[in-house]
Amino acid sequence: MAVIRDTSRRRQEISALVRERGSVQVTTLAERYSVSMQTIRKDLHFLAKKGIAERSYGGAISADAVNVATEPPVESKRAINVEEKARIGAIAAAMVVAGDSVVLDSGTTTLQIAYHLPDDESITVLTNDLDILWALARKERINVVMLGGALRRRNRALYGAQTERALTDLHVDKLFLGIDGFDIERGITTHFEPEAMLNRKMVKAAGQIIAVGDRSKFGKVCLHRILNVEEIHDLVTDAPEADGMQAAAERLGFRLHLA
Repeated sequence: MAVIRDTSRRRQEISALVRERGSVQVTTLAERYSVSMQTIRKDLHFLAKKGIAERSYGGAISADAVNVATEPPVESKRAINVEEKARIGAIAAAMVVAGDSVVLDSGTTTLQIAYHLPDDESITVLTNDLDILWALARKERINVVMLGGALRRRNRALYGAQTERALTDLHVDKLFLGIDGFDIERGITTHFEPEAMLNRKMVKAAGQIIAVGDRSKFGKVCLHRILNVEEIHDLVTDAPEADGMQAAAERLGFRLHLA
C-alpha cells in the first residue's frame, strides 16, 4: 500500500509541476524522486492517458501548451521576462561582428538585440519589425534595410508576398529568429501563418540561424511550424535549468548560449 500511495503522490506532484512549468524531463524527475527513469516514463504515460501532458523528447509537456492558439499582443509580450530578454539581446548582439549582414525577425527579444547592436557602418540589418526599425534609426551609422509589406498591427510588423520577394535574391550572414514555441520534437513554431512563411524565407537566405527566446517559450507548440530544432546553428536563452537542453544541443548539433 505504501508503494501505491507513493506512486499516487508522485504523479500528483508531477502533474502539478508540468502545469506550473509547462514541461518536465525524465532525468530530472528520476533524480528528484530517487526512482528509475523507466518508473518516471510510466508516470508520464499515465499523465498522457489522463490528458494532463503529452510526451516529448526526454520528458513531457503540458497538454495546455500544445497548439497554443492565442497570440498575446506585443504590449503584453513586452512585460514578460524583461530583464531576461535584455540579457539574451546583449549576448546575441555580441555575436554580430564588423562586416556582418543580419536579419532581425520581429519580436520583443529581437528588439533587445537591436538596442545592443554596435553602431557600426559596416553592419547591415534587415528587418520587417517597425519597433526594431525605430530602435536602429536612432543609431547614426548602422545600415538599415526595411522589408516592405502589409502591416500586421498586432505585432507591428510587415508580412506578405512583397516581404518575401525582398529576400529572394539576398544572402545574409546571420538570422536572429524569434521564438513563439520551442519543442525538441515539434520544432520551432509560431501563431501566424504568414510569419511562418516569411521566417522560412529568412532561413533560406541566412548562412547562420540563431534562435533567441526566453524560458517561457519552451514546451510550447503553436499551430504553424517554421523549422526543426536540428536546423538551427545556435540557441540563445535565459534558462540554465532548462532540463535536457544541453543534452539536446549536443545530440542535435546546435550551440547553446545561456544568458
